Amino acid sequence: MTRLMPALQRYASRHMGLLLLLLFPLLAAASGTEYRIDPASSEAMFHVRLFWLDQVDGQFTHVDGAVSQDPVSDNWVVNATIPVTSVAMPSARMRKRLLAPSFFDAIHHPVIHFTSNPFAQTQLDHGGTLTGYLTLRGVTAPIRFAVAPAHCERPAATPCRIVLRGMLQRSTFGMTSDRLAVSDSVDLNLSITLQPDTR
Repeated sequence: MTRLMPALQRYASRHMGLLLLLLFPLLAAASGTEYRIDPASSEAMFHVRLFWLDQVDGQFTHVDGAVSQDPVSDNWVVNATIPVTSVAMPSARMRKRLLAPSFFDAIHHPVIHFTSNPFAQTQLDHGGTLTGYLTLRGVTAPIRFAVAPAHCERPAATPCRIVLRGMLQRSTFGMTSDRLAVSDSVDLNLSITLQPDTR
């Protein structure tokens, strides 16, 4: 038995590389990205009320990431990243205020990240609810979006567009300044154009 063990170890080490090469395409297919988010034609829009009367609109002009297949449930998973400095506002003064530490704190938290829970193809075809987690200012909290009906093929073959509509409380993410002038509730809508991943 003691002579047999070293021989088995040598055999395993010699053939392990070949085994991994054979398994790699299967592992890649199970967790591979099917769609990539097109940053040039995707955006995140938000609406907030000032003094509870006037609505101020802004948008993040750059959304990046992917929509891939969940290897366990065979459902979709959205993974999106938004650079905070891509924010556009009606005035330069408003934009500077949003990037300051009291709001987005862009210097210390330059990225907003959203990861969805796995969702079924039928939720895209007919519309539904998408849940997941939003990370903003270093705080991760659950968020819920309404999904407009969209046609995204599996496997990915043609571009498709997903529209998500949700709402968050800015105080959840530590943005508590100017609460008398700026509403706590913020409407957050994402318009995401997906291109088939050909890499």
